[in-house]
Parts: sequence; C-alpha cells; structure tokens
Amino acid sequence: MSKLTTKQVAPFLVLAAVAIAALFAPTLPNFDDGGKLYNSADIAWIIVATALVFLMTPGLAFFYGGMVHRKNVISTMIKSVVAAGVVSILWIVVGFSLCFGDSIGGVIGNPGTFAFFKGVTSGAPWSLAPTIPLALFSLFQLMFAIITPGLVVGAVAERIRFTAYILFIALFSLLVYAPIAHWTWHPEGFLFKMGALDFAGGTVVHISAGCAALAGALVLKRRQVHLEHKEIPPANIPYVLIGTGLLWFGWFGFNAGSALGANALSVSAFGTTNTAAAAAGLSWMFFDVVRGKKPSVLGFCIGAVVGLVAITPAAGFVAIPQSIFIGAAAAIISNLAVYYKQKSSLDDTLDVFPCHGIGGMVGMLMTGIFATKAVNSAGADGLWFGNAAFFFTQVKALAIVVAYSFIVSYGIFKFINFILPLRVSSEEEEIGLDASQHNEKYLQGTLLLHKNGKLQEEELETSGV
Repeated sequence: MSKLTTKQVAPFLVLAAVAIAALFAPTLPNFDDGGKLYNSADIAWIIVATALVFLMTPGLAFFYGGMVHRKNVISTMIKSVVAAGVVSILWIVVGFSLCFGDSIGGVIGNPGTFAFFKGVTSGAPWSLAPTIPLALFSLFQLMFAIITPGLVVGAVAERIRFTAYILFIALFSLLVYAPIAHWTWHPEGFLFKMGALDFAGGTVVHISAGCAALAGALVLKRRQVHLEHKEIPPANIPYVLIGTGLLWFGWFGFNAGSALGANALSVSAFGTTNTAAAAAGLSWMFFDVVRGKKPSVLGFCIGAVVGLVAITPAAGFVAIPQSIFIGAAAAIISNLAVYYKQKSSLDDTLDVFPCHGIGGMVGMLMTGIFATKAVNSAGADGLWFGNAAFFFTQVKALAIVVAYSFIVSYGIFKFINFILPLRVSSEEEEIGLDASQHNEKYLQGTLLLHKNGKLQEEELETSGV
C-alpha cells in the first residue's frame, strides 16, 4: 500500500471534524402547531416534489453517462451523484444559512442563522411558504443545490480529476450557488428587490451552472480526442433516454413544487413544464431534419431537456399556450449554439453551456416577454403585455448572474488547479477515467464467440446494446 499524502487524507479529516462538531449541535423538538398553521395537502405535495427533484440527480447521471465514451461512463455518473453527499452535508452545516439566513446587505445570508440546522426543525415557516414547515422548505431547496454542480460535470467530463471535482462542488456551492440563490429568492436579496423573477432556477441553477461549465472547459482545455478531431460514439443511447425520462418526470417537482403548495399555480407550472419540454423535443428533432440530418433519439432527448431548462424561470409566470413557443424557440437557439460551438476550439464535452447556460438565458428573457399577472398575481406583466421595464429588469439580472458566475467559477477552477492537479494525466485520459480514477470498469455487455473449439467472451463495443 502506497503512503498516503495529506491531500488524500484531508477530505476524510474534514468530514470527521464536521461529524464530531455535529454531536454538540442543540437538539430541538420538531414543529407541532396542533394543526393550526400548516396545510397537510401542501406538506404532502412538497414532500413528493422534494423526492421528485432528488430523482433528477441520478437521472442526470444516466443522461450524461450515456453520452460519453464508454471508458468514462462510471466516472461521469459518479461526479453528478456524489454532489448529493457533498452538498447535503454542506447544506446542514452552513449552506441553508448562506442562501436563506438573515440577509447581509441583500448579498448573502448570515452563516450563523441556521448553522447545523439551528432552529430549522422547530422554527417559524419561511415567509414565502407559510403553509409548510421551515424544515421541509429547506429540504426542498437542498435538492436544487445538489443538482446544480452536477450539471457542470458534462462540460469537463473525460478529463477532470475526481478529487478536484469534489473540491469544486464545495467551493461552487458556497461561493456561486449560495449568493445567487440569496439574491434571487430571499425577500431581501437585491435581485428579488429589483423585481427580477425566477420561478424555479433559471438564473440560480441553469445560468450559474452553464457559465461555470464554460469556465471549466476553458481552464481544463481540450481533450486529446478533441484536438485530433476524433468522433466519440455515445456509450449507451438507451441510458440517455432513461435519463431524459427521469429528468422530465423529476422536473414536475422542480417547477410545480416551486409553487410551494398544492394550489392552482402548481397546476399551471406543471402544465407549462410538460408543454415546453414536448415542444422543444420536437423542435430540436425537426430542425435537425431541416438541416439534412435524420431524426434521432439524442436530438429529441437533448431538445426536451433544453425546453425544461428554458421554462424553469418562467413556469409559474407564463400561460400554458405560450410555453409552446418558449420550448420551440429555445431548442432552435440552443441547437444553433451547439452547431457553432462545434466549429470552435471550445471543448465543452456534452454542450452544457449551449444547452443549460443559453437555455437558461433564453428562459429568463422569455419570462420578461410572456409573464402575466393573469397567471400569477405576485409576478409581473412582460413585454408582450406592454411592460418593457420588466423585460429590461430581467436583462439586467441575467447580465449580473452571467458575469458573476463565470468570473467566480473561473477563479475557483484556477485556484483548485493551483493547489492540486485539476486534470488527469495524458496516460490516465487515454486509459479512461473509470479505470484510472476509480479502478472500475463499465461493461456494456458481452458477446459469446466460438473460437478455437470453445466459447469465449468478448466485450461489446456497439452503442446501446
């Protein structure tokens, strides 16, 4: 056994220190209002919605894992799923406080407000979710925080070191996700007070992750196969289809759950979510046909996810018919963005920036155009209804989040690369990250061949078997 280094031992020591500190956190009784304050139907729905949003994380792992080279399937999938571990612990210790704690100048939450979940299980409900317990609101928000760094994986797949990505998850969650969530969703956040609307995470989740993905791709530079212009066949297209189904299913909790109750707004958000995804999947696939390609499973799946991304900020502010246009337009714009990215030197492995980053930007702008108080009286009328001022508010919020998330994420990647290797060696990249980072191997299947008078197993290399 080789001698362990400080860098190898450090993650375990940090977790051990947190676990010991947690022993001394005060234990308070769970909420009990005697049935006077909370709504049982709302509690039941948000518990279900929370579980649905969590399901999106393994869904994302399948979605990404199916599209990379088969020697990098496991390493790509675990980088999305491990966020559930890292972010969950961070959230209890300080993450929820930074996002929703007492506001410090509208920029960040006081880290001590809910440290180690202080007062969360027995405290008063969140001001914008008065019919559900604060603990449930926090757990629902946790699921958003988990999937956001997981989205970045697709841009840096096949070349980033696993330990470096663990550190990225922690730093991104604290320095990028938490401030943007506070600005956008806390009543004292400066974007909230500016009047910017983001129903379920267009800025907080998708633009922040998309811009971080762009920063990561730039810092990590190009893969060898990208430099050599080699075409990498997807490892397993049925995985992509399964992942898309799980994401679509979970997204109903993502968007409809953001109504924070079992009410008419959640029904409307459910409808806009499904409609935009359907329109976008068809739009991407049919637009490919117009450009001379054949209709593909990947095209429909990627398009549907882009539609889900684009409708996320708008889901609770626009009407169901307009969500058809939002989904269809977003798919075409992202499709073109992917096309032009492929002609550039940018190596965003799975097109995270064109799909999530630009998809989120389109969604924010579409919210500024099609939002209407007829759907949500707490929202605003958009440009389509004569309110140009709100549209420009959305543009300003978009610009602020793009600049902040890209600059800080770029700095995070550079910092990590300074203290430990961010990228695997060329030999490890050639072998594949499944073997070099995890000592595990993805077997797509085996084929029995009759050779030299006996049956022999040979690994299948055909996509999707």
